[in-house]
Amino acid sequence: MSELVIKNLHVGIEDTEILKGLDLTVRQGEIHAIMGPNGTGKSTLAYSLMGHPTYEVTEGEVLFKGENILELGPDERAHLGLFLAFQYPVAIPGVTVANFLRTAINAHRKAEDPESKGISIPEFRTLLKERMDLLKMDHSFAARYLNDGFSGGEKKRAEILQMATLKPEIAILDETDSGLDIDALRIVAEGVNALRGPDFGAVVITHYQRILNYIQPDVVHIMLNGRIVESGGPELALQLEEQGYDWVREKYSAVTA
Repeated sequence: MSELVIKNLHVGIEDTEILKGLDLTVRQGEIHAIMGPNGTGKSTLAYSLMGHPTYEVTEGEVLFKGENILELGPDERAHLGLFLAFQYPVAIPGVTVANFLRTAINAHRKAEDPESKGISIPEFRTLLKERMDLLKMDHSFAARYLNDGFSGGEKKRAEILQMATLKPEIAILDETDSGLDIDALRIVAEGVNALRGPDFGAVVITHYQRILNYIQPDVVHIMLNGRIVESGGPELALQLEEQGYDWVREKYSAVTA
């Protein structure tokens, strides 16, 4: 069973430190939710884990499958089995969803075996249809240009389809609920739940408890000022929904100063 172990992670942009000694362990098969107010470092954590060049890691380590991934490029981290669903997915005009996914699968196979000829077209079509049926998506979606003219909900569904097709061992979902109406939120959550099992772990980063009504987390963490300060069960998210973050700020004012 794979696990992602983050130890004393410090990350900054230019001269501003954002993550200030963050610790977290996520095992394959577990769903973790990370909640916190704006500016506390949630998205910084997501991008740092996947190697975004804007963010500078100044201290700490991130172990995945026993390897410090901070020494690897973003593509190498993805090949190991990590996946990031972006808060704001970019459009790629001229590249269909199907072609994008087949290219991504072939990149993974080449990384595992340089002699691999990649996935055949019949095998890919079968796989893609299976994944789209699992997520209750119309097959015509695969012929559209990736995120080009997509609604917010369609962009998020496209990322869930990528996740379902690539089958990462641990996925980081950075505010996947951002900008979604209730119907789109339910569709995305059902997609995540369809992948849930012993081979799939996820970190769901969110401001709000509402997505956790649909994706039941095993553990909820509260982030404040660049650190995880509190962890608990799903009831912790309900407490935040009812009481906000003031009690957290007051409780940890000395720790996070």
